[in-house]
Amino acid sequence: MDNPPADNFDEILGSSRFGQLILSAAGEGIYGVNADGKTIFVNPAAERMLGWTSAELVGHDMHRIVHHTHQDGSPYPDEHCPIYAAFRDGAVHQVDNEVFWRRDGTSFCVDYTSTPIRDRGALVGAVIVFRDITQRREADEKLRAAHDEVERLRQKLELENAYLQEEIRIEGHHYGLIGRSAAIQNILRQIELVAPTDASVLIAGESGTGKELIARAIHAASARSDRPLIRVNGASVPRELFESEFFGHAQGAFAGALRDRVGRFELADGGTLFIDEVGEIPIELQGKLLRVLQEGQFERVGEEQTRVVDVRVIAATNRDLKQEVKRGRFRADLYFRLNVFPIEQLPLRERRDDIALLAAHFVGVESRKLKRTDLRLTEGDVRRLTHYDWPGNVRELENVIERGAILARHGRLRIDLPDGKVASVGLGTSKAGGPFPVLTDDARRERDRANIVAALAASGGKVFGHGGAAELLDVKPTTLASRIKALGISLGRRENARGESKPHHAF
Repeated sequence: MDNPPADNFDEILGSSRFGQLILSAAGEGIYGVNADGKTIFVNPAAERMLGWTSAELVGHDMHRIVHHTHQDGSPYPDEHCPIYAAFRDGAVHQVDNEVFWRRDGTSFCVDYTSTPIRDRGALVGAVIVFRDITQRREADEKLRAAHDEVERLRQKLELENAYLQEEIRIEGHHYGLIGRSAAIQNILRQIELVAPTDASVLIAGESGTGKELIARAIHAASARSDRPLIRVNGASVPRELFESEFFGHAQGAFAGALRDRVGRFELADGGTLFIDEVGEIPIELQGKLLRVLQEGQFERVGEEQTRVVDVRVIAATNRDLKQEVKRGRFRADLYFRLNVFPIEQLPLRERRDDIALLAAHFVGVESRKLKRTDLRLTEGDVRRLTHYDWPGNVRELENVIERGAILARHGRLRIDLPDGKVASVGLGTSKAGGPFPVLTDDARRERDRANIVAALAASGGKVFGHGGAAELLDVKPTTLASRIKALGISLGRRENARGESKPHHAF
């Protein structure tokens, strides 16, 4: 006759000393429940993780002690418990997204397996094996947060790239070259023509006009754009180091040559070398430079090995190289080799149509740098900027805007321009390039009167508000009103610059 089913786990798992040793040695928490949900045994690892002793748990409903509540604090009825389901439906239940509760009221993340136990075919309970996965869950959360942050940054970079692309499209359309003047449009056409070729380009223009920007635009539009653009400034290299700078040197070639050095031509191999201020290169080095341009060959200083490179050269100068050739300061053959495709960048005073666009661009740059959204240029600011002669060209304009943004109050830029450099097209200003003349008091008053009358004429007779004479003159409306009164300018009839009276329509 068969023995009856066992009604406790002492008969099933705890009867042997060896079984007890296995339970004690296990690193996972293990406990058993009978078919009524009462705890039959708890191993030492489970005691340590739960904070309860075996004596406090055995004989009690385990679910109500350690599994009574979800992680979010909501109740967890035992009829929903997968642990108890094992001895009800006879299936193995695996869970990895729940918590157990310790004796001190804290919880920890667990994964567990609840396996049904049968005795002669009858379900008599379940054995539960669980692990504390808090650290793994925290690591997963950190990894998920890191992935989310990477995704956020990726989307941010995509948006910024789209923004920058739109900025380029709006502000310059071609490689950041900003302007609408005929001179800029002509340069853009020249870039499109010469960029696909390997022809040498010589960019002429005053300092600060953006010659390097043109060189970068040519390189970016060329087939060499995936190779480096290397820059070297002929005005900043000491005379005795020119050859080493361009061609490199071997260790021990001269005092201080402690190791081999790669020159700019090797660095630019396959790409473009931009030589700024090419007119400063010593004439004794110009022959070696010509050889590289013609043959693509050179030797490092202190080395006999001939090296071969494939480099396109774009040079820039603020000198008149034709005159330098006549004076014997620049080799004629090098000049002709560099001047295959000449591009002239006009000074800013000869392309005034670009000043407002450039100023607006630099205000945008400063707004982003200073994290300000209120920076603005007034119509009066634009007039002053447009009428200035800009001896420092675009670089000077950028500096003026940067300084004006730093000193701005309530979003209004402070535009400070040196005296004596304002173009003659300005209202009441000096001749370009010369200081203001010394005036008698009567002459000064007449000049101030003529300047105010001219501003009234330019504003259509409007004194106050946007586009008014006060804004054009960059003075407070109350100050202008006082000057008008002091100088005896009648607001009943608006005078032109010659003192002739005209009826006014709006102030």
